[in-house]
Amino acid sequence: MENKAHALAAGLFVLALTALLLVLGAWLTRDSGARDRYEISTREAVTGLQEQAPVRYRGVDVGKVTAIGFDPKAQGNVLVRLDIERGAPVTAETFATLSFQGVTGLAFVQLDDTGKPAPRLQPNDEAPPRIPLKPGLLTKLTERGEVILDQVEQITTRVNRLLDDPNQKRMTGAVDNVARAAADISQLSNNLNTVLTAQFGPRVVDIPGLVRRSDAALASLRDTSDEARAALGEIGRTARRLNEPNGPIDRLAEGTEALSHAADSFNAATLPRINRATEDTSRAVRQLSRTVNGINDNPQSLIFGTGRIEPGPGERGFTAPGGRP
Repeated sequence: MENKAHALAAGLFVLALTALLLVLGAWLTRDSGARDRYEISTREAVTGLQEQAPVRYRGVDVGKVTAIGFDPKAQGNVLVRLDIERGAPVTAETFATLSFQGVTGLAFVQLDDTGKPAPRLQPNDEAPPRIPLKPGLLTKLTERGEVILDQVEQITTRVNRLLDDPNQKRMTGAVDNVARAAADISQLSNNLNTVLTAQFGPRVVDIPGLVRRSDAALASLRDTSDEARAALGEIGRTARRLNEPNGPIDRLAEGTEALSHAADSFNAATLPRINRATEDTSRAVRQLSRTVNGINDNPQSLIFGTGRIEPGPGERGFTAPGGRP
């Protein structure tokens, strides 16, 4: 009879504890106020977003996600339904983005606005107003990185085209022509010195032959100068195309600067949050491990607590109520 009484008392305790936990869970998950329904329709992927995910307005919890499905009014769009507290300042300028909670990969809806004065969205449960979804930081970084890579590839192709074998041969020929022109000028200077020496010196030179050689040197110099001018003009036009406003170099600089800003923002805002989330997760896992080890060592502590357990009937040291040890 006493064993049955102990078993009955333990069963009643477990039932009472279960009912208390159910009531506590219902109380913690109850809605604390009136909520209005809103919708988000987007063609963007909502990876990581689940039902009951929080909705935050500039970091403040204002609601939760109630349903995720496809939009019957727009083929291919994803429809996300939100329940938001009635006091939240949701206006016509409000927009949504997807943010991620630490390193878990779970997403939540982040609401924000442009800061301009605008009328509040009037709730309507039959036809809920829709909030636009804008790309998040990671989406922008991915898209901008692809654009920058394309621009770098275009500039590399143009530079390779500028420095290909035919252009290298042209530039080498231009340099050789300039060198020959310099040599011709030096020869012409020597010939002039010879003429002057011959005219004013004791020797007599062949003036007609000297003039013919000078004309040939001048013609060669003219041809060389034309070729060098053409090669330099081609180089100048290519340089102007690279350096012109909104040209490849300007677009590369803008893309690099945008990528640098995005990386700085990621390092300044996202990485500290990821580190804090990792520390909190590690702390919670350690506490859970200690609790599980304690339960494994003493499973009866779930019913009788962590104190000393009195011996039962048939165990060493048991004393019947009202009896002697």
